[in-house]
Amino acid sequence: MQDMTQQPDHQYFMELAIEEAKKAMALGEVPIGAVIVKDGEVIGSGYNLRETEKDPTLHAEMIAIRQASERLGGWRLIGCSLYVTLEPCPMCAGAIVQARIEQVVYGAADPKAGCAGTLMNLLEEPRFNHQVPVVAGIKGEECSLMLKQFFRGLRKK
Repeated sequence: MQDMTQQPDHQYFMELAIEEAKKAMALGEVPIGAVIVKDGEVIGSGYNLRETEKDPTLHAEMIAIRQASERLGGWRLIGCSLYVTLEPCPMCAGAIVQARIEQVVYGAADPKAGCAGTLMNLLEEPRFNHQVPVVAGIKGEECSLMLKQFFRGLRKK
């Protein structure tokens, strides 16, 4: 994992991912958001829709990957960076590797399902044919607090 937490672009694009997460929260979804960037431009974005659509694959990253692939006209997202508010799970990490994304930047670590360094690191696994460098902790406190507040609210209901 690289320590590039102060890179200005990372801060800016993570803020856009946080805005996506807020859309999920407004729907009662777990507040996770993602954006995919190529050449300084957002080409895909998404937020959790698992509950709304009753589909376990509709994680923020998966939606953003589909949108970016459609925009680029192919499945290889070469030259793209993915910004996501929560560390990718195994499903999303697999899709990220398969899509050939060049970098993942995440906010909060996920101690229950994180596959970008917390439980394991599928993104930088040398046995795969593609490795994805990881930058962790960008706006991590803010991302973590949003998730904690969401789950605290659920427990009060």
